[in-house]
Amino acid sequence: MLRTKQPRVVITFHTTTAAMQAEALFRRLGQDGRLIPVPREITAGCGLAWSAPPACKQALTGLLAQESIAIEEVYELVI
Repeated sequence: MLRTKQPRVVITFHTTTAAMQAEALFRRLGQDGRLIPVPREITAGCGLAWSAPPACKQALTGLLAQESIAIEEVYELVI
């Protein structure tokens, strides 16, 4: 079954450790989204990214900053 492309915020990380820490944090706090392979349109250090609805962007980046989890970049893509 093909999925319809939708706007997403994609947060990339320099390291796999940071990506896994972010996933654990977001799961613990019930945040929307999931860990995905980095889309072809962009490149990232560890190859993993968090994908979520665009409305979650500020909440997610705020939580990452609060927990001192380093991110590489934040993108808004249709994937």
